[in-house]
Amino acid sequence: MKKIDVCLTPELLHLYNIENSIVVVVDIFRATSCMTTAFAYGVEGIIPVATVEECNAFREKGYLAAAERNGITPEGFDFDNSPFSYMTDKVKDTTICVTTTNGTLAITKAKTAVKVMVGSFLNLGALTRYLTEQQYDVLVLCAGWKGKPNLEDTLFAGALIERLQEDFMVDDDSATMALRLYQNGKSDLLSFVSNSSHVRRLQRLGIQKDIAYCLQHDIFDVLPVLRGNTLVNM
Repeated sequence: MKKIDVCLTPELLHLYNIENSIVVVVDIFRATSCMTTAFAYGVEGIIPVATVEECNAFREKGYLAAAERNGITPEGFDFDNSPFSYMTDKVKDTTICVTTTNGTLAITKAKTAVKVMVGSFLNLGALTRYLTEQQYDVLVLCAGWKGKPNLEDTLFAGALIERLQEDFMVDDDSATMALRLYQNGKSDLLSFVSNSSHVRRLQRLGIQKDIAYCLQHDIFDVLPVLRGNTLVNM
């Protein structure tokens, strides 16, 4: 039977064999929620890079670019790390280079997998349907926060496991933990994450609306997947 497991932070990725797995990278607040939204609004491709310097190099070549460090956008970039900034015709049919504190770093670390996909609550249903039909094991890679696990990404892992548990064997305790955590909090995720470290960070920046938006389930029927160095909508 196929297996599903959870890596709670990219710092632990070396403990997993991903060469025969589909890796679903998740950064709920907010990178992968932004990417899902961007594809829903017509973006053609997203180039995830690990550093601001790399992103700047693409910007200087004429690409649209988005950057975030510690929740704040450096000066001179076209988009911030809010999904609402991608709800514009400006993104349609474009390719955007993106770097974030956690999410894009996790994507770049997972490149040796069979396939790297982007997950969020926003496209949870589409992702579930696709993975059910695949022959490979699945690893949910939580972007976390600067090498540490976080609550919201782990909750997403649990949500995906809950939907896939009839088709996949839950492989390890991290997956069991994520599933039980989600089952405890799913009736009111907004309240469940209200005292988490990342929510407190975002609230200090005055972006409460992003938090509520990113916790919505099954909003978009998009499947971002990494092809070469670029995410596209499958």
